[in-house]
Amino acid sequence: MNFPGSAAFGYLFGAGVRTRNAFYDRQILPSRKLQGPVISVGNLSVGGSGKTPFIIALGELLKARNIKFDVLSRGYGRKTKGVLDVDPRGSPHDFGDEPLLIAQRLNIPVIVGEDRYQAGLAAETKFGPQLHLLDDGFQHRALARDFDIVLVTPDDSRDRLLPAGRLREPLSGLKRADAIALMSGAAKESFPVDGKLVWQVRRGIELQQVPSRPVAFCGIARPQNFFAQLRTAGIEPVAEAIYRDHHSYEEKDIHELLYVRQQSEADGFVTTEKDFVNLGPHRSALEPLAVVPVKMKILDAANVVDTMLQVIQERRHGREKITLTP
Repeated sequence: MNFPGSAAFGYLFGAGVRTRNAFYDRQILPSRKLQGPVISVGNLSVGGSGKTPFIIALGELLKARNIKFDVLSRGYGRKTKGVLDVDPRGSPHDFGDEPLLIAQRLNIPVIVGEDRYQAGLAAETKFGPQLHLLDDGFQHRALARDFDIVLVTPDDSRDRLLPAGRLREPLSGLKRADAIALMSGAAKESFPVDGKLVWQVRRGIELQQVPSRPVAFCGIARPQNFFAQLRTAGIEPVAEAIYRDHHSYEEKDIHELLYVRQQSEADGFVTTEKDFVNLGPHRSALEPLAVVPVKMKILDAANVVDTMLQVIQERRHGREKITLTP
């Protein structure tokens, strides 16, 4: 959304980002290192690029090779402070919705903390110096990483810096990336990818027992993408309800959704996995409720993992050796 002076603010924002990155590049600002290797999964824009399903997809590939790892996350939206191990049976109020979803889907250690270096230290104290996946880590340069993956969407190539647009830094920031994952049909030609690994990623949804005339609702960064995916899959919602990203559902929201169902003569609801987590104890009030998982496929997955692990091993040569393969 544009407003008077947004271009000027965007210029100032970009200048601040470039200065901060220069300080890290020149080691004026320090990046602290963990014993175990760190793979960062991040993006250029605010929300909605698919970091959580990508981490789950990458985690499944690592688990298939019996590689031990954990996930380090800020725990956006949680009401707690400090470093915590995520309990998969817990609440998004304690851990954040996305870390909770990752822990439930992957069944591996997920540690949340405002300071992700401290979160990593806690993980290494408990589990040893294993591989760490750093969630939303591209701009979190206070923690050193061994491999940087950046997810880009078609919108990123034509977007503007905050506050006029959604970009957290210019496209030139991709020069720090090791691999660029093209999401949602993003074109390689739209980004400065010279000398970078470029990965293709396909994103879809998995439908199971969805009501024939559902109310579709969600609180995610790009809700229209979810509704469009439903229609592509042959599901035509009779009504839609949109909430803010990471929305924590309350009693009044449930009453509103039930009213929408009654008015639209719907026969149930359909929503995302993240929203299902955020519904908490209110889930039963919306039955029948279909939950649609996002499925992400990294093309040429074996080569992707082999290349990533090889780069990490080469970069850690001479440092403490970490066994990444069983």
